[in-house]
Amino acid sequence: MSSTSISPDKAKKARTVAVASYIGTTIEWYDFFIYGVAATLVFRAQFFPEFSELGGTLAALATFAVGFIARPIGGIVMGHFGDRVGRKSMLVTSLLIMGIATTLIGVLPTYDQIGVWAPILLVVLRLAQGAGVGGEWAGAVLMAVEHAPPKRRSLYGCFPQLGLPSGILLSQLVFLVLTGVLPEAAFSAWGWRIPFLISAALILVGLLIRLRIEESADFERVRAAGQVEKLPVVQVFRRTPLQVLVGSVASIAAPTLGYLVSVYMVSYGTNTLELPTTTMLWTLVGVSVLWNGIMLAAGLAGDVLGRKPTFLIGAALSVVWAFPMFWLVDTGSLFWIFVALVVITAANSIMAGPQPALVTEMFPVRLRYSGSSICYQIGSIIGGGVAPILATTLFAKFGNPAVSTLIVVISLLSLFAILFAGQRILQAQEPTAPQAQQSRLQPLAE
Repeated sequence: MSSTSISPDKAKKARTVAVASYIGTTIEWYDFFIYGVAATLVFRAQFFPEFSELGGTLAALATFAVGFIARPIGGIVMGHFGDRVGRKSMLVTSLLIMGIATTLIGVLPTYDQIGVWAPILLVVLRLAQGAGVGGEWAGAVLMAVEHAPPKRRSLYGCFPQLGLPSGILLSQLVFLVLTGVLPEAAFSAWGWRIPFLISAALILVGLLIRLRIEESADFERVRAAGQVEKLPVVQVFRRTPLQVLVGSVASIAAPTLGYLVSVYMVSYGTNTLELPTTTMLWTLVGVSVLWNGIMLAAGLAGDVLGRKPTFLIGAALSVVWAFPMFWLVDTGSLFWIFVALVVITAANSIMAGPQPALVTEMFPVRLRYSGSSICYQIGSIIGGGVAPILATTLFAKFGNPAVSTLIVVISLLSLFAILFAGQRILQAQEPTAPQAQQSRLQPLAE
């Protein structure tokens, strides 16, 4: 946008889109994370009863990680069509894919009922979940950022990010209610299915909201100017390779922290520290409430202090806190566990808050859905899919110091990626129509 302000009507629409993006991503992350909670609590017994306790836990977490394999596929396919036909239609598609897959998991027979087909079908549905959420993030972020006032793009862009802690919060609350109301045997036998079936109703709500919002004005201008790319994914790698590299590496640390807290720590607290499941879930509920507030503050800081400085502060905090976090958690004190998790989620929030604006601004509008989606999915595969399994394996062999070292290494990678990135990489220049045609044969990053 060339103007520095927008009309009251556009401001109202921008707020509506931001809230709609937040609600939609909350529903999708709820779907995604009820799987993670179920994987740590019941999937070992229901789908992998022939494995040892460690082997079954790793197998259950592996099915959680399988979703990350499909995420780049969903991101690439929906990125292609998002840059060609629009952002809004892809958001509706991603929500439907995720909702249908999640609901079907809720009625899936177990290993005792259909044998090896149970884990096979579980993996298939998890792949569908991954494809759905793979196209979600970039679309929701772009709708929020591209509708936002020019000086508040970081703040508005963080609203879809709020879906992560809010989805965790919602999933934890549902499981807490069920584990509190149902006997343990009933919960393990059939009660775990209820959170997945609730998804059907939530998806209807999300669809009603998303069908009412308008297409991004930035995309409409690109389409009206005839600048829509035929193969946007190909052009992203051909013309913005450095942006893809920087954006992908920068996108590793935040999901690493998010998934370690929401998935690995539940397993660690219940299996290693032998804390009650409800204790760990309630702790995460409290952490998730603060998580949302810190994320909003970080999004605003991205507009006031700048995207780059804000992100670097979060990455540095993650490095500093990696070892003290486990020292506090291992005390077994609920207070210190809570403090440890609040600080590490603060590091996550300070990076994740400005991340949508930071990454999307690396790419011109006509490549933005594909480019930002690819970066986010690559980062999430490493940070969210591999990290929990690697953390579990490292802990089994070397203990907590190895897990802390993993956090330090990943955080430093993201920190250095942004620290050494120049303005030419961090801020895409929008060419005119003739320039856009000429630049098809030239890279944007040299």
